[in-house]
Amino acid sequence: MREELREYAEEAYSIVEHAANVIGPRVPGTEGEDKFHDYMCEKIEQIGLKPKREPFIFAPRGSIGGLPNVGWCAIAGGILLLIALLLSDIAFRATLVIMYVDVFFVTTFLVWMIGSVFKYSTFFDWAFKQEKSQNSYAELVPEDGKYEYTVYLSGHTDTSWTLKHSAARTKLHQVGIFSKLGIGAVFSILICIAVYIAFALVMCIHYGEGETVSNATSAFYDYYFYSALYAMPFMILGAFLLTLYNEKNPRVASPGAMDNATGVAIAYEAVKYFKDNPDKLPKGCRVVDFNCGAEEAGLRGSINFVRKHKDDGMLENAWHINVDSIADRDYFEVIYGDAWLCPHFDKTLEGMLNEAMIDAGIKNPGRIVNPVGGCDSTPFQKAGVRSITIAAQNPTMTDYYHTLYDTPDRFDSETVGLGLDIVLRVIEKIGAFENNKK
Repeated sequence: MREELREYAEEAYSIVEHAANVIGPRVPGTEGEDKFHDYMCEKIEQIGLKPKREPFIFAPRGSIGGLPNVGWCAIAGGILLLIALLLSDIAFRATLVIMYVDVFFVTTFLVWMIGSVFKYSTFFDWAFKQEKSQNSYAELVPEDGKYEYTVYLSGHTDTSWTLKHSAARTKLHQVGIFSKLGIGAVFSILICIAVYIAFALVMCIHYGEGETVSNATSAFYDYYFYSALYAMPFMILGAFLLTLYNEKNPRVASPGAMDNATGVAIAYEAVKYFKDNPDKLPKGCRVVDFNCGAEEAGLRGSINFVRKHKDDGMLENAWHINVDSIADRDYFEVIYGDAWLCPHFDKTLEGMLNEAMIDAGIKNPGRIVNPVGGCDSTPFQKAGVRSITIAAQNPTMTDYYHTLYDTPDRFDSETVGLGLDIVLRVIEKIGAFENNKK
C-alpha cells in the first residue's frame, strides 16, 4: 500500500469496525441495513457531496435467500405423492387429481428454483413477502463539471443470514454439515423425479391402450408403488436437511465485516481520495460511490439500479468496479465471472485489475469464477457496462464466510488499504485507456 493512502486505509477500517461492531447484522430489508446507508450518507455529506437514495421493494426470500424453501417444496411434493400412492388401489380418480396437482406444484417449484434461486430472476418475487431496501450513491465530477465517462465503485451494504453449515470451528464438522446439505439437495431432486415417474405410470395405466401395454405398465407400477412407498419417508427426511440451510433470526446474522463493509468502505475512500486530490482524478472521469442494497437476497439492489437507469444516460460509457470482501491478504483475486449466472465480465477490466494487483505488490493474483451465487458485477455487465469484481477472500471452505465469525479482528487496515490501492490503480488505467481512445 502506498504511504499516501494510509490515512484513508485507517478510516476505511474504522468504517468496517463501525458497521460490524456498532450497527451489527444488516440482513436485507432490515433496520440494520438502513442504518448503514444512513451512516455512509452522512460520511458522503461530510466531504461535500450530495448522496442520493433510491428505495425499492423486493422479496428477501424470493431468490437465494429462500434456499430453505427448496427443501420444504420437495417435502410437500413427496407427501402429495405418498397420498396419491396410498389412494391408488381404493380411489384411482382421486389419485389422478392429486398427481395432476403434484406435477403442477413440482414443475412450478422447479421453475422457481432454477429461475430465482440459481439465476436470480425477479419473476416470482410477487409470491413472497415484500420488504423495502435501498441503494444510495454520490457522484464526484471533475472541477470543471465536464466528464466523458463514469467509473462506478460499488460495495453492498447488507449481510447474509448466518449459514449454519459453515459456522463450525473444525473442518471435520464443516465437512459433515456440508454432506448433510448435499444429501438434502440430492433427495429433494430425487423426490421431484419420483413424482414425474409416478405421473407417467398413472397416465399410462389410465390412458394406455392394449392388454400387453396395460399389463406391463401395471406390473412396473406395482414394483414402483412398493419401492416408493418405503423409500419416500426417508427421502422426505433427507430433504428436510436442506431446510436447515440458514438461520432466519437477524439478531444472529453475519456482522459482515469482510462481506461486505470492506467493499463499501473502500469505494467511499476512493471517492474521498479524489475529492481531496482533484489533480489525481483522470481527465473527463466521473466517479460514483454506489452503496448497493439487498445483494445477499439475489443482487436485488444492483438489478434495480440498472433497470432504473438503463435509459437515462447514467450507464452510458461507464465502467464498474465491484469491491466484494477484502480481508484475506494472501487471496487477492480477479473475479471474472459468475458460474451460476453465466456472464464473463469485461476482459479489458480483467487485465487492468490483474496488472493493478501486480503493480501493488501482489505476486500471484488469483483469477477465478465466482463458484456459488452471484456478485453485483453481473447486472451491470448484462446492462452493457464494463464490469469486474475484486476480492481478497479465501475461496475454500471457511468458518467466517456468511457467519457470525465475520468480524474485523480477523484482518487489519493494511489489507483494506491494499484493496484501496489496487482500486485506485485500476481507475488510473481506465483513465489512460479513455485518453488513448481520443
